[in-house]
Amino acid sequence: MADSRDRIVVVSQQFPPDTSGHASRMRDMTTNLQRMGWDVDVLAPPPSFPHGEFEQRWSRSETQEMEGVTVRQLWSWQPTESDPHALSRLAYYITFAFHATLWLLFNARRYDVVLTTTPPIFTGIAGFVPSFAGTRWVVDVRDLWIDASVSLGFIEEGGVLERASRAFQRRVLHRGDRIAVTTEMLGEELCDQYGDELAEKILVVPNGVDMSRFGVEVGSKSASETISVSTGGSDSTEAADSTGASSDERPVIVYVGNIGHAQDLPACIRAMNRLENDAELKLVGGGDTVPQLRRLVEEESLEDRVTFVDPVPREEVPKLLSKADIGIAPLVRDEELAYAMPTKVYEYFGCGLPIVVTGCGELRRFVEESGGGIHVDNDPDQIAAAFDRLLEDEKLRTEMGARGHEFVRTRYDRRRIAERLDDNVRQLIGRRGPADGSAPAASRDLS
Repeated sequence: MADSRDRIVVVSQQFPPDTSGHASRMRDMTTNLQRMGWDVDVLAPPPSFPHGEFEQRWSRSETQEMEGVTVRQLWSWQPTESDPHALSRLAYYITFAFHATLWLLFNARRYDVVLTTTPPIFTGIAGFVPSFAGTRWVVDVRDLWIDASVSLGFIEEGGVLERASRAFQRRVLHRGDRIAVTTEMLGEELCDQYGDELAEKILVVPNGVDMSRFGVEVGSKSASETISVSTGGSDSTEAADSTGASSDERPVIVYVGNIGHAQDLPACIRAMNRLENDAELKLVGGGDTVPQLRRLVEEESLEDRVTFVDPVPREEVPKLLSKADIGIAPLVRDEELAYAMPTKVYEYFGCGLPIVVTGCGELRRFVEESGGGIHVDNDPDQIAAAFDRLLEDEKLRTEMGARGHEFVRTRYDRRRIAERLDDNVRQLIGRRGPADGSAPAASRDLS
């Protein structure tokens, strides 16, 4: 347990009521650290994601308590379009980063540790002030944001913005005391790009899943058995068939999360026209590409097969997943995203849901190692074949769901991940100011 001097401030571009996977992960991390005895403050902008779904706020600062965590929403520009133009996005990032930096200019000495989390990289601006004030700095890197922005065409390759962004990222990584990453592959890529000397700082902190919310009882299931879903401490039990849906309903293929440019949902939509089974594709969430996907559904005449659902409260996601047959995590096939491990994959497995994924690299390795799903190329025919294979084989669905559930339960429970992060950060504080000025060695793996 921490004493009264153990205080951490977390700077995050997204935090609930934002409904992204990143916001969910940061909420679980901060509440778990608070339960372990830390005094936790969070600096975040007003709720803005998915863009265009929240009203703009103009208060300079609003403070609220969330499960024992103090959340300070600092005014920032809030995009009102579902797919904001580049200047609006940049304003959203930069105004928050500078407001957080200004706030920490007057409050940095209150904390033992500052954790800045990306994306975007601009949150790193706020880390310099506490660092120069003697506060230890953990740089939390969730993805290769610059690489992805270049690959998706948001930043010109080799242009001034890319070069400036990489120079800034290098400065942040070398200044920080720890670098938390989601996968070993991501850590290795950072070392390749910004220097092998970063290796001693790397700490693998997977996205994981809150098993107290997403855990289910899985195993050998029959049509008359039930699935027990735990949602934040209160259990609800529903009669279900082997898919978690009543037998007179169509099978459901579900996607839950951010609907953006990195997800190959167009291929999944086109796959529905090739499917032999009468299933429904349910896309739950919001994001930049929703309007384009709606147009694609109309062009493919799939209005009766594809359903769009607005983002749902976090507490409702486990129950929603328990009623589905298959979960999907379709990343575009891009080597720049080979490190990526979407949060939704852990949540699908937490609910015992077999999955179909596309893309390359870490996601494919994870699914094949777990035995909880099927990886296919980004091709509608192959995606449809994987859907049909699972829908036609109840035993296979049950076995894959059970394997995936056990895989995340034993390795990727967010409570366990937070405990190891807690141990490492306390070690960092305990070694404050070593004689040679070097950072203490960091653990390479938390899985």
